[in-house]
Amino acid sequence: MGSHLIMQFYKKDAHAAKSPLNLFAVTALTLALAACGGSDGGDPAPQAPETPAPETPVEATPSAISLKHLGRHETGQFAVSAAEITAYDAQSQRAFVVNAQSGKLDVLDMKDPAHPRHVGIIDATPIAAGATVNSVAVKDGIVALAIEAAVKTDTGYVAFYQAADSSYVSHVSVGALPDMLTFTPDGKTVLVANEGEPSDDYQIDPEGSISVIDISAIEQPVVRTADFRAFNDQKQALLQKGVRVFGPDQTQALAAGATGVYRTTTVAQDMEPEYIAVSADGKWAWATLQENNALAKIDIENAKVLDILPLGYKDHGLAGNGMDVYDEDKTLTIDIRPRPGVFGMYLPDAVAAYSAQGKTYLVTANEGDARAWGEDNAAYFGQAEDAKKGVPALIGDPAQGFVEELRVKHLVHKDGFARRLGDDMPAHLIAMAEGALLDPSVFAYCGAEPGNKPGDCRDDEELGRLKISWTQGYKLNDDGSPKFFDKNGNENPAGRWLMYDKLYAYGARSFSIFDEDGALVWDAGDQFERFLASNECRLRAARDLPCADFFNSQHDEGDAKKDRSDDKGPEPEGVEIGVIGEKTFAFIGLERMGGVLAYDITDPNAPVFQDYLNTRENWVDNPETALASAGDLGPEGLKFVPAADAPGGKPLLIVGFEVSGTTSVFEIEQRFDK
Repeated sequence: MGSHLIMQFYKKDAHAAKSPLNLFAVTALTLALAACGGSDGGDPAPQAPETPAPETPVEATPSAISLKHLGRHETGQFAVSAAEITAYDAQSQRAFVVNAQSGKLDVLDMKDPAHPRHVGIIDATPIAAGATVNSVAVKDGIVALAIEAAVKTDTGYVAFYQAADSSYVSHVSVGALPDMLTFTPDGKTVLVANEGEPSDDYQIDPEGSISVIDISAIEQPVVRTADFRAFNDQKQALLQKGVRVFGPDQTQALAAGATGVYRTTTVAQDMEPEYIAVSADGKWAWATLQENNALAKIDIENAKVLDILPLGYKDHGLAGNGMDVYDEDKTLTIDIRPRPGVFGMYLPDAVAAYSAQGKTYLVTANEGDARAWGEDNAAYFGQAEDAKKGVPALIGDPAQGFVEELRVKHLVHKDGFARRLGDDMPAHLIAMAEGALLDPSVFAYCGAEPGNKPGDCRDDEELGRLKISWTQGYKLNDDGSPKFFDKNGNENPAGRWLMYDKLYAYGARSFSIFDEDGALVWDAGDQFERFLASNECRLRAARDLPCADFFNSQHDEGDAKKDRSDDKGPEPEGVEIGVIGEKTFAFIGLERMGGVLAYDITDPNAPVFQDYLNTRENWVDNPETALASAGDLGPEGLKFVPAADAPGGKPLLIVGFEVSGTTSVFEIEQRFDK
């Protein structure tokens, strides 16, 4: 009878049973019932049959969710990444936030989530002088930190601390520039993405890798490395699959007729792991290779990269995949429409894994990221001719960097590349060719004609301002070498002009769902930009300001409508997954426009939009001088806290905002339709 009463109490109200008060009541009820059935000192009481333990309360499933701002911690530091990646420990009710400005980890007391309180720091410099913290993860009371060396191309570290008191436990050496790290579900292994970025002049380029750290004995962790060396002799096969392998390549440059000194990178050096997701069974992991527009699939048990999976490209010429590409329209008109011939490189930053329908799916935030090494080095860009001063033109030195980004209007011009020497003309491009043309059969819609006539395509209000990668999209010979044309657009092996029939833009301005083999299941298309331009979208915690008035704004300025339309639009960067009841939700942070989007992704084939909350409060004044009133700008790291682990018993989302240097706590409000 007693067990029956307890079971009824649990089942009556799943939410009520999860509160500390009601759990206390259940415990008291259990003790009282046990006392009623005890012995009076006479004959032994008859042995009661074994009774199964009470069932764990089943969390109710909401029909929909929304976000509400609860509280904020402020560092008072603007645009120095003073709040980036976030993590949470349920046992100590502490949040851990990477503060790149200080190079340390901030520790916040979250017992009152409406008022996060700074209670300490974790400093990595005792491990290595000049070291800085890049990322954090927490599991079962253990805090793991990814630590970058003072010289980013040197070996980095992963260190472990106790969450309860921030005391040091142990550390290990890993690869160069360790970035995101994560625990396996059983808490016995930590994986870290060693990004291995090159030096600014590209003279040093460490290999990218994934370290697999066994922490079964936390005082003596054991490191194994999943590297990409096995793919060094598979470059052509990877290119044919669609993987971007495009670092400095002496062979390609010389084949194009270039001369000079070049640095050649291997496939292992070209791969730069960014973010890691792990399957629910802890057997497999996937790392985003952001610049390569690919995923690495990893066998965790054997610490081995099994495959490099290309993500393909988003056709912005299709209905539903439109984009706004003009940032200098005096009328500030939002113009979201398909752009034939333009393809989005997904180039995801964050990735998260979840289970649905018995399979693993991967959710990506398609930020986009260009390689831009040596962009402040005048020697890389050369020198323009100045006849008045008797200064001859000087082609830049490809050995001084590598820059792939260029505006369409600067790529395509009747006078070729030399006109941009000393400005933004990459040394590698001008060493390879004299100029570039648009294929009129593809770009006729914006006025391109045969004979070096780009028409209106290079105008600002069309494609001119859009930033693309010059490293791909031009026509190739069967052997993969550039196909050359003369200045008038005639195919000519002796010519020095490239013909672009595709233009590749950065990011996809969306989030996507891929299967475990990298096949696209679903993409948000142009939903982000269309929502931000709609009357339904509102800004600030009070939701009292139209989003359309600040569409695609830059986060480090005041009123800058459309300022990011020529780049990556709203620029989704972070993604986090949370399970509530029987539903799975994705939370996507928009780095530039700001704010967090929520989607129900329970059915990976048909995600459903839930809410958008943007807690930037001051949209007019420059936040650099009005930081106190700015609110939250530039979300990066997001951490979901389930109701069972959260103070107050309601699910939370903890978000680090790198531009405003704030950490905000959002409550996830739930609606239950009868």
